[in-house]
Amino acid sequence: MFTATLIAERNLDDALLSDIVHEFDTECTAGRLKTVDWIDQDRAADLTFDPAKDFSDKDCAELAAAMQQRAWAIAKGGFGRELAMDIIVQPTAGREKRALVADMDSTMITVECIDELADYAGIKPEIAAITEAAMRGELDFEAALDARVRLLKGMDASVIDRCLAERVGIMPGARALVRTMRARGARCVLVSGGFTRFAEPVAAEIGFDRAIANVLEIEGRRLTGAVRRPIVGAEAKERALRETVAEAGVGLESALAVGDGANDLPMIRAAGLGVAYRAKPIVAAAAGARIEHSDLSALLYAQGVPRREWVTS
Repeated sequence: MFTATLIAERNLDDALLSDIVHEFDTECTAGRLKTVDWIDQDRAADLTFDPAKDFSDKDCAELAAAMQQRAWAIAKGGFGRELAMDIIVQPTAGREKRALVADMDSTMITVECIDELADYAGIKPEIAAITEAAMRGELDFEAALDARVRLLKGMDASVIDRCLAERVGIMPGARALVRTMRARGARCVLVSGGFTRFAEPVAAEIGFDRAIANVLEIEGRRLTGAVRRPIVGAEAKERALRETVAEAGVGLESALAVGDGANDLPMIRAAGLGVAYRAKPIVAAAAGARIEHSDLSALLYAQGVPRREWVTS
């Protein structure tokens, strides 16, 4: 059995859900739709079905994308309104995950920290261009990180704390996602290609068990322009995922991984539910699930957890 979870920020009412269900049943599952259940009225619903063939992650992603396009067309044509909806298709069994490994920059927080640091030095456009190319998978991550950090050589380390206070915002839904999963027994780890000086306070604020990130070298209160080895890149993120599921005493199928950049791809591919969150095209194309419209609380709906059970404090 598989479940398609429909998540909308607004306008998902009974009439629209009924039309979407009709299209889904006739075009996607050939009459094999089993149940339709609201998770939260007007916000999220589950469609459970028995597929006519064996389903892969790619099949899940393709079906979700096809359903999304049909839902948009139905809403626009039949109701005359836009519909911001995300759809996640996955096996019904084991959909509630026992481990979460999440990227930080542009996933759990709203900015790329190194770009914001560069802004204080007046070189944000130069560094941001390298960041963007690296996240699209066009540059080697480690080399790109070294190049950007070299440009920050000589910066007063106190700027890091200023940047954290002034520029770093927690992504909507992040606290609810992490705190709810931990309250339900999941192990949650923040793993970042950014820096510990940001990742550790961010992890504490959101509610992660721990943070893994790169260490900026500092001497005499100034950045040396170097990063301590080994660098936390794509391989380290996948390794963190595997370590986290081992710590939780579960398998990879019980893990949720979420990120937006090319260095997140190995962990996204390895996790039972790998999610591209408002991600670069290379990541969105490869992930088994995507979130484009909703905030991170959508990943609680994907696990079948209604709002009344969320933990936000």
